Amino acid sequence: MKTSLFKTPFLRSLVGLLTAAVLVPGAAHAALKVFACEPEWGSLAKEIGGAQVSVYTATTAMQDPHRIEARPSLIARARSADLLACTGAELEIGWLPVVLAESGNAAIQTGQPGQFMAAQHVPLLEKPAVLDRSAGDVHADGNPHIQTDPRNIARVGEALARRMAELDPAQAAFYQARWTDFSTRWQAAIARWEKQAAPLRGVPVVVQHAGFPYLENWLGLKQVAVLEPKPGVDPSVGHLARVAAQLQATPARAVLRAAYQSPRPADWLAQRSGIPVLALPFTVGGNARAGDLFGLFDDTIDQLLKAAP
Repeated sequence: MKTSLFKTPFLRSLVGLLTAAVLVPGAAHAALKVFACEPEWGSLAKEIGGAQVSVYTATTAMQDPHRIEARPSLIARARSADLLACTGAELEIGWLPVVLAESGNAAIQTGQPGQFMAAQHVPLLEKPAVLDRSAGDVHADGNPHIQTDPRNIARVGEALARRMAELDPAQAAFYQARWTDFSTRWQAAIARWEKQAAPLRGVPVVVQHAGFPYLENWLGLKQVAVLEPKPGVDPSVGHLARVAAQLQATPARAVLRAAYQSPRPADWLAQRSGIPVLALPFTVGGNARAGDLFGLFDDTIDQLLKAAP
């Protein structure tokens, strides 16, 4: 007696799997592999890509993105990436070139569609008139800390959605739909944040590192002092004492530092001046509340308002 092939358990299972792959949208589609240099771009890629992307974030909010070691684990991840999403503007100059060279991945090299630099899609602030490396950690293209202004997140997101669709045309409509949804919610959030933050306009602040010009520009904060004598150079006690003396004439409402930075310089100044210190999340993951892009700005605005009523 002949037995139908489709009645054997193995073949029934095989046919079932093949049928599911045909009928379920995206079932046989390989996820777009994204290597994000910073948490904000990893979070943004997830917002746009959803289940169609696999995102690896190379750094955390508790690390200085200027000073990262090009570890073998980073190189291995870059080797298999379809898309590299980083800030650019020399933020990663100390480690990303090594990762790119050692990865051997032609798709994410400079000039290739698989390399996406967020800073190329926003107007940069603080471009130096003269490039002098003796002035500290100065970036030739301008200040790279663009993620502290949510309007920049929107500009980058629009460009990133286009690039993801270019690299993965089969899912282009999916990416566009998710971007449209995110953009609508994001613009509503920006309007809400700007209304809440209206009392912050003109409020004087001190910053530990020159990492907040985009936040200051967006909210109208007035920077009156910087704790670092040069960008990326730790302040001496003598320099901090001079800043404290300066603040007697031009007082500030708060000292701003990024979550990853040492609290010592800001705390030293706070103890002698009475100015509160705000450890702003700076990027996604900077504190428990900043678990995504929306939480990042919810927490930042609330902290600023509490310090400057």
